[in-house]
Amino acid sequence: MANHLLKNIPYSVLDLATVLDGFTASDTFKTSLDLAKQSENLGYTRYWFAEHHNMAGVASSATAVLIGYIAGGTNKIRVGSGGIMLPNHAPLIVAEQFGTLASLYPNRIDLGLGRAPGTDQVTAMAIRGENFSAVHSFPRDIDKLQQFFSADNNRASVRAIPGEGLDIPIWILGSSTDSARLAAEKGLPYAFASHFAPAYFEQAIAIYRNNFKPSPFLQEPYVMACVNVVAADTDAEAERLSSSVKRMFLGVITGKRELLKPAVDDINVYWDQLEKEAVEQMLYYSFIGSAETIKENLEAFVAKYGVNEIMSTSHIYDHQAKLHSNKIFAGLFG
Repeated sequence: MANHLLKNIPYSVLDLATVLDGFTASDTFKTSLDLAKQSENLGYTRYWFAEHHNMAGVASSATAVLIGYIAGGTNKIRVGSGGIMLPNHAPLIVAEQFGTLASLYPNRIDLGLGRAPGTDQVTAMAIRGENFSAVHSFPRDIDKLQQFFSADNNRASVRAIPGEGLDIPIWILGSSTDSARLAAEKGLPYAFASHFAPAYFEQAIAIYRNNFKPSPFLQEPYVMACVNVVAADTDAEAERLSSSVKRMFLGVITGKRELLKPAVDDINVYWDQLEKEAVEQMLYYSFIGSAETIKENLEAFVAKYGVNEIMSTSHIYDHQAKLHSNKIFAGLFG
């Protein structure tokens, strides 16, 4: 039964536009397009970018611009945000930007929305300026976006041109339980960041499903789980490649963020036991290994949680190894 579920589940990619040590953001964008083209050919459903700011190793700050670049270089794969951090933007501007993208690339653009700033408080202040202290209401801003996208808004004093009347799917993103009730109340699909916030995953999707109200956008709950993936020909090689993402999360925990480092043979020289446990806790929903190992673990994950879609994110330093991992992972769903 689990195998049947895996064969029929959509699979997608989350790209943080990770900058590699020794390379530039320009290099990153080129490899992202290469990965997106491969993902399209391998049957991936969507290719998303996440908005982050003031992080040397993450180049997806101008998310809408990057979405346009990838959509323009591909033909059919859906491209979107996972997500746009709504407190940083006026809903009208988001509606216009994504209305423009959807006009350029019809039926291919997704708008995932988050309620966090995607950065530290100092940077958030720099982004919002005098509006930093203003009261932000995530539910109200989503209502405004939906109104701007509505064809019924054509007589309003403020209109999103382009954007009005376009079918742009809105997703609610979550890394805790806060957004689960909102997604359920609005009858919208729910994407959970289990790739870095595993502690609340099970509780959040239960809240979402138990409180879901059908809407014109969605009749039944739809859960997408984002997980870390490092696939290789052998378990040992995958473990070696995973040292890059583990060092990246170590930087998050210690506050010493760096560009993504090459894989190392022995990661234990970089962390102590407490740091190791903290990293492994954050990476709890990670699938690392050969095709056989990942398939077994992923089937168990899907069977346990009944997710509707899997989104993989892979922080692998070597681009060819990353492409190979992406191909192995796609092969599990065939």
